[in-house]
Amino acid sequence: MTKTVFTWTLLSTAWVLVAWNWGRFDLSFASKLSQTWGHEKAALELAGENRVLQAKIADLEHKLGALESEKSALAAQVKNAGAARSIASVPKAKADDLVNYDIYQWSPEKLLAIGEKELHFKHYEKSAQFYHELVTRFPNHKIVNDKVLFGAGIAAYEAKKHDWAIKHLTTLVDKYPKSSFYRGAKLWAALSQYNTGNHRKFASTVEEFRLKYRNTDEWKILSKYYEDINYKFKK
Repeated sequence: MTKTVFTWTLLSTAWVLVAWNWGRFDLSFASKLSQTWGHEKAALELAGENRVLQAKIADLEHKLGALESEKSALAAQVKNAGAARSIASVPKAKADDLVNYDIYQWSPEKLLAIGEKELHFKHYEKSAQFYHELVTRFPNHKIVNDKVLFGAGIAAYEAKKHDWAIKHLTTLVDKYPKSSFYRGAKLWAALSQYNTGNHRKFASTVEEFRLKYRNTDEWKILSKYYEDINYKFKK
C-alpha cells in the first residue's frame, strides 16, 4: 500500500511538472507569435511611411533646386549688371512647366515619386506633368509599367490633357493586353477621345464594350453614352 501511494505521488508530481512546463512553453510560443506579428506589422507601417517620406524629400529637393536656380540667376545678373546681353548658359525656370527637367535633372524614381504623391492629393496638373516627363523621357525604364502608364493617363485626363491621356493609355493597351488595368485604360482613353471630339473612335469603343464587357463596371459608365452614340452614328 505504501509503495502504491509512493508511486502515485511520484507520477502526480511528474504530471504537474510536465503540465507546468508545457504551459510555460505554450505561453512562450504565444508570446513569440505575438511579438513576430508585431514586428511584421511595424515593418509594413514603416515601409508605408518611408514611401511617403521619400516623396516628400523629392518634393523638398524640387523646391530647394528652384531656390538655388533663382539664386544662381540673381548672382549672375548682379555680376553682369553692366552687360548688354543676358547669360544664355543659366537656364531659366518656366512658370507653366512644373517639372523644369533641364534645371533639376530628375531621376526616373523621383519623377515617379512626385507624380504618385501629387495624384494622391489630387494635384492633377503637377502629377500629369511629372508622369508625362517620366514616360516620355524614360519610356523603356524598368519602373515604367502598366500601373505607371495608368496613373499617367488618369492624371492627364483629370488635368484635361487628353492628348497625353490617350497616348499613355493607348501605350498600356498595346503593351499590356493582359493587364488588370486594360479595360480601365480603354475606358479612359475612349473618354479622352470623346472630349477631343473623336466621337467615332469613342463610339467604336462603346460598341466593343457592349459586345464583350457587358457585365463590367466600365460598361456601366459607357452605357450612359450608348443611346446618344447609337443615334448619331448608327441611324
